[in-house]
Amino acid sequence: MSSIASVLEQVKSKGPLVHNITNYVVMNNTANALLAVGASPVMAHAIEEVKDIVTISSSLVINMGTLSEKWVESMLLAAEQAKATNTPYVFDPVGVGASAYRTEVAQKILATAVPIVIRGNASEIMALAKFTNSTKGVDSTMATQDAIEGATALSKKYNNTVVISGETDYIITGDTVSKIENGSPLMARITGMGCTATAMVGACLGVEEDAHLAATAAMAVMGVAGDMANEKSEGPGSFQMNFYDALYDIDSETLAAKVKTNA
Repeated sequence: MSSIASVLEQVKSKGPLVHNITNYVVMNNTANALLAVGASPVMAHAIEEVKDIVTISSSLVINMGTLSEKWVESMLLAAEQAKATNTPYVFDPVGVGASAYRTEVAQKILATAVPIVIRGNASEIMALAKFTNSTKGVDSTMATQDAIEGATALSKKYNNTVVISGETDYIITGDTVSKIENGSPLMARITGMGCTATAMVGACLGVEEDAHLAATAAMAVMGVAGDMANEKSEGPGSFQMNFYDALYDIDSETLAAKVKTNA
């Protein structure tokens, strides 16, 4: 627990620069969440600058929520540069399996450079692992524990860490499985909370080399902040506001005291 808390301390003290190539549905939410927790977001998509931004960033987040030809090209260039500069990057395969195009793009990104962390919901992880083709847009159609086998296979294939987010979050690196059992049901009623989780992983990767620890800390921060926000909220609107405040207020002592984990 103290190690999870120390990652949060580092994020708040070091303010890692997190380069997000993400979808336009969640850009504002993601940037605000990163700022609230103490990180520094940059949302750079232009083909002409992505290599430069990756080079100066602490980490890279690639999120394929809203795809277009030019954005895909930017993602591939960024992944290639991250590999060349040893910049840790996290990949969010939003909606993979929902269309042939999304699946093709996800495979291209993975073939260009293996992310240090993959984060998705249960359906996305299972589709990426080719265990199922069942998805409902960007929403999961199965429980997180149902995707553990697929996540383990993915982690072993790419020698990286895979995060399944949901009611219980699972962080899997090979045969090592950690889980976080914090969070509020209201989180599923706000667009982009999964995308925010991916960005939070990026922030933690920017200060912590141990990918499993970084990912576990990120999901712990998300879950505990969700618990804190839930105590003050009456619905999704107030929850979103209170969630940003919780990310701003959360400290290492609170995180260590409230996190429910086997890590």
